Amino acid sequence: MRYVYGPVPSRRLGQSLGIDPIPSKTCNWNCVYCQLGRTVPLISERREYYPRQEILQDLKEALAAHSSEEIDWVTFVGSGEPTLHSGIGWLIREVKTATDKPVAVITNGALLYLPEVRDELSAADAVLPSLDAGDPELYRVINRPHPHATFERLQDGLLRFRQAYRGRLWVEVMLVRGLNDTPEALEKIAQALHRIGPDAVHINLPTRAPAETWVQPPDEEGLMRAVATLGATAQVVHPAQGSFDLSGYQDITDAVAAIITRHPMREEELARTLDRWAPGKITEALESLAASGRVQVVERFGSRFWSIGTARYPEEEQSRRTAPDGLA
Repeated sequence: MRYVYGPVPSRRLGQSLGIDPIPSKTCNWNCVYCQLGRTVPLISERREYYPRQEILQDLKEALAAHSSEEIDWVTFVGSGEPTLHSGIGWLIREVKTATDKPVAVITNGALLYLPEVRDELSAADAVLPSLDAGDPELYRVINRPHPHATFERLQDGLLRFRQAYRGRLWVEVMLVRGLNDTPEALEKIAQALHRIGPDAVHINLPTRAPAETWVQPPDEEGLMRAVATLGATAQVVHPAQGSFDLSGYQDITDAVAAIITRHPMREEELARTLDRWAPGKITEALESLAASGRVQVVERFGSRFWSIGTARYPEEEQSRRTAPDGLA
């Protein structure tokens, strides 16, 4: 399958069957913490990147290959920004006719200022947009958006969507040490969240290989400060525990590439997954992956992460040039 992957363990959605409707790193943000590397170039054009009928057919085949107990949610979570696909509204509605599983959309929210995007996402059971900053300056530092994706548009879109949306709105805040975990930054985010009124606030930590080498998760003090500041509905979302489904593939590199294109894995996590898929052949499988040229190993936080070979992770010196003062 080309557009559907998993189920994979999700921090909030249990075992999630993922739908990726866009090519890798098709995004209007270039977040410093992105686990898929840098976005080059930034893209703001909405169009049908992949045929919607092919995506739907992939989904139907995946649903037929798994029992109901193996899937908790069907989730649009691309290797970029899924709302850039102009057919996402049609796809959400078609998915809901194909299964009784709830449908979620994980989005940066930057296109919610468009009435058509708000209407398209209204059919989803849950929408999970991002809000990592409470002012334009910090927004530009953390999310590094396309010039069209302004902070004013982000805020306006979230407010308008909340007014009309009847599903679950769970706003994500990714904390980066020294940037948005300070008292001032958190207070501004809290004020913006109060105006939006989401059903829940999910505090996320950059636990997978971030694009920039200088990105670090907050320390315990910063994390506790965020929980105390961001409101009663705020909760820390810890890394998911569960199994990655590699069934349906004849070749091990195809199986792993389907996952790590959207979901880079720690080496020990990948080894456990491979051991379930091909018991006793972990070393052979890792060597085969490395030799394929389709994957790369990225070192962050003292760990080795396996990601897709085309992802752009800068070297230490190059990344440091992008760091705000005091963080390099």
